[in-house]
Amino acid sequence: MFKKFMLAALTAFSVQAHAAVLADSAGHTVYVFDKDQGSTSVCYDACERAWPVVTNMGFDSEHFGTSTRKDGVVQITFDGRPLYYYVGDENPGETNGDGIGGVWHVINQ
Repeated sequence: MFKKFMLAALTAFSVQAHAAVLADSAGHTVYVFDKDQGSTSVCYDACERAWPVVTNMGFDSEHFGTSTRKDGVVQITFDGRPLYYYVGDENPGETNGDGIGGVWHVINQ
């Protein structure tokens, strides 16, 4: 079963490695994937197991939106880019996924 995260809001969150990154209200960092095609996610199967999609959250900024994935899941976007968590981030404030493969990145605020 895929690990899905639910969150109430995204916010800038300070962490050691970065001045501030986009994170959920619990402080868990969210990421973008360079291989996505605009607002269309290409992260499925093994990719999605390592990088669960951000779903089901309220937002009130023009920067946030949604995109419907081919599996029907509505994924949250930031400036049109789908958002993900990284399973290697076990604690709030961690950014262990930043830079993986040169294609996964935090969103600096």
